[in-house]
Formats: sequence, structure tokens, C-alpha cells
Amino acid sequence: MKKGIAVAGSVLVDKIYQIAGYPQKGELTQIKGISRAVGGLVPNVGIDLKKIDGSLTVYACGKVGNDEEGEFVKSEFSRYGLDMSGLKTDAKEKTSFTDVMSEIGGERTFFTYAGASADFGESDMDFDKTDADMLHLGYFLLLDKIDNGDGLKILKKAKAKGVKTSIDLVSENSDRYSLVIPCLQYTDNLIINEIEAGSIAGIEPEKGNIRKIAEKLKEKGVKERVIIHLPQFGVCLSESGYTEIPSFDLPKGYIKGTTGAGDAFCAGSLYGIYKGYTDREILEFGSMCAAVSLRVPDAVSGLTDEKGIRDFCKNLSRKFLEIR
Repeated sequence: MKKGIAVAGSVLVDKIYQIAGYPQKGELTQIKGISRAVGGLVPNVGIDLKKIDGSLTVYACGKVGNDEEGEFVKSEFSRYGLDMSGLKTDAKEKTSFTDVMSEIGGERTFFTYAGASADFGESDMDFDKTDADMLHLGYFLLLDKIDNGDGLKILKKAKAKGVKTSIDLVSENSDRYSLVIPCLQYTDNLIINEIEAGSIAGIEPEKGNIRKIAEKLKEKGVKERVIIHLPQFGVCLSESGYTEIPSFDLPKGYIKGTTGAGDAFCAGSLYGIYKGYTDREILEFGSMCAAVSLRVPDAVSGLTDEKGIRDFCKNLSRKFLEIR
């Protein structure tokens, strides 16, 4: 019986434009480079997991259009060895895509077209074909059907089948975070950033509030772990206690782009959970994956296998972090 991790939800194509800086309204900035890559939770986390461990079965569950971008997604999944039995094709809608404006060494801004991924829902999730031990679902706040109740239904169905669940969100400036709260009691592992965590908990995501936020989210129903990643550090709250580790102190000019760094952290954390790592080991490996991801402008090409990631990060030092 084939087991592994099912990664479900957002599937799209990223068109990445490297820019020197983001212009003000009415101004112009030069594009320094253009590239194309698969993007969204399913490609980013799924491909990262396969690169970390090629022997791991990773199911890609989502929806693409019957178009050239959809074929590109399938070719990339095939190239990396993902199981596509859970990938659907929508004959009417285009493959979702995002134009990514990535400042060299800085932040990125996204312009996205919802496309076929927005129609992914409970009826597209076949647990008989995706016989996995774990399910990672997202992005909430980006997929219409997932946000309008199908995400909760998928999580309930997964839990009923004994599948460990985890979810992820996108960050947005809205009051919609409350729609995620009913899902938390069917979520074993919540892996999100400090903005999303603070918005769900209703607590300002300031540095001194992160433990309080994690505790609030655990109270709202998360079963096993609340994992929160920030630029400065990462935290994990579980029945084993509260764990904090600093991020790597990366040298000037090291960061080539931040697209996919959060998903790389997530993939590393999921792999650690799957392998039975301690909370500290989960955070350490998640941060290693994020650090390796930051050395390239796209979302997935930075990662290598687990040994390569660990060997590379031996040459990096961590920031000083005052334990709180």
C-alpha cells in the first residue's frame, strides 16, 4: 500500500519578473530578468518534498486548465516524480497564474488570476486515489470553494479516514480570517506566518506576542502543533511545550528572492513531522529549507536533498535570539 503526503489546493504558474525596486503610482521601473515556474501551494510544497526525499510518495491534488500552462504544470510534476492521480483538468477555465514582481534581495508583490484552482473542492478530492498518511491543504483565503466550506469538508473527511492534516493560508488585509477558525479543530498541524497567525487569533503580531498567539490558536482547536514562522525566528507550540529558534543570519546579497521561502519552510516542517522529528528538529530543518530557498528567485529550484540542505547550512550561522 502506497503511503506518503498529499498536497492539495492551489496550483498555478508563476511568471517572475525581477525588478530593481517597486515603482510608485505613475512611475517606471526596469525588469532585470524574466522566468517561469510552477507556483502555488501544491507545486511549491510538493516539489520541495520530493527534492528533500525522492523516495517519498507525494500526491499532487488540484485543478488546472486544458491549456499550455496546464501542460507545463503536468510536465513539471512528472519531472520531479509527483503522483498526479489527484490532479484534475477543467475544460472551461484557464490554469491559474500569478505575475510576481520580485525585488532583487527584497519583497515580492503578486498579481494573480484565480482560474481553475478556485473551483477545486471536496468533489475533486479522492482519498481512495491519494492513499496518504498526511494531507496538507491550502491556500485558504485564495480558493473560492475551499473558503466557502469545502476546505472544512475535506479536513473532516481526512480526519475520519485517520489522515493527519495541516493547512496554510495566504496573507491578506481583510477580516476574512475568521472563516478559518472552524477548520482548526480538524487541523493537526497549523503552519503559517505571524501575520496570518495574529489575524486568526485577534492579537497584534508583535515580537513579544508570538507565544500568546500560538497559545490562542491551540485553544481554538489545533490538535498537535502550531508552527509560526517569522523573518527573525520560528516557533512551535505542542503538548511537548513551546520551542523557539532563530533564523539564519544570511550575508548581504545572499537573498535572490523570497518567492516560495514560506512554502520551503512548510515543506521542511512537514517532512520533519512525517519523520517523527522533535519540535526543535522540525523548526531547525524548516528554517534550513527556507534559507536554501532564498538563494534563488523562483519558488522551487533552490532546494536539494536533505543531506545537501544540511551540508549547505553548516556554513551558515544563526541570529542571536533572546529567549522569551
